[in-house]
Amino acid sequence: MLLIQHIAESNGETFETPTMADREDDVEFYLRYYVGHKGKFGHEFLEFEFRPDGKLRYANNSNYKNDTMIRKEVFLTPAVLKECRRIIADSEIMKEDDNNWPLPDRIGRQELEIVVGNEHISFTTSKIGSLMDVQTSDDPDGLRVFYYLVQDLKCLVFSLISLHFKIKPI
Repeated sequence: MLLIQHIAESNGETFETPTMADREDDVEFYLRYYVGHKGKFGHEFLEFEFRPDGKLRYANNSNYKNDTMIRKEVFLTPAVLKECRRIIADSEIMKEDDNNWPLPDRIGRQELEIVVGNEHISFTTSKIGSLMDVQTSDDPDGLRVFYYLVQDLKCLVFSLISLHFKIKPI
């Protein structure tokens, strides 16, 4: 089975694609991750989202050396979305709470929003520089779950984007 059904780049083309209801699993699924900061090069960020219609949207904005924003969109097969849901379920992130996690600060912020079926959860925390930041937090176990889930999701997204578009995301 192909990983990617069809590509829709930023040139304004639109394509018909089956909705999640037409696919194998009739469970609503949405995920959005954002990490960024505002600094001397402006608003720099990485953001991606898995939408209910199967579209993966990716944006990477860096103004370093006048770099431009990278935006990519791709439709994923039900198998890829199922794997993403499995990664989330296996992480048990839906059991976590961000009340004792570090608040966003001048270094930056991270946001993770997930909808699976009737469950909707949203996390906000500061940027995590290393595992040491996780271990010294007020909730190292919960933040560790978040940290590793984000690493897995970034790896999946970067693989899908580079597989198709032949770019090297940061």
